[in-house]
Amino acid sequence: MLDTGLLILRVVVGLLFIGHGAQKLFGWFGGYGIKGTAGWLESIGAKPGVLMAVLAGGAELLGGLLLALGLWMWVAAALIVVTMLVAIAKVHGANGIWSTSNGYEYNLVLIAAALALAFSGAGAYSIDALL
Repeated sequence: MLDTGLLILRVVVGLLFIGHGAQKLFGWFGGYGIKGTAGWLESIGAKPGVLMAVLAGGAELLGGLLLALGLWMWVAAALIVVTMLVAIAKVHGANGIWSTSNGYEYNLVLIAAALALAFSGAGAYSIDALL
């Protein structure tokens, strides 16, 4: 049962991060792609925008992929946690905790999920387990 729960958590959170990364990098799923993301990042003081867009999108895409596959959980968690901490610091932190006020509630949940998976391990249904 535990391994099934870890699999569900890994795959859902991982795929959502892959989607967010693809939005930033490729403009998929309603995203703005590198140029649009870069412009928005520069507007909030994250410069150079293109580099920051590639780093943020790459961290989300790679972190999500590793998480979904259950591979190198500490690396996956680090990529996700750092990305979410930057999002809190640059965008959501000043708005308080609740997402209804554009706060950091969701970011904090994602940080908790990533850390929980890093500490618990990926479970039996993972590439880590195969290795």
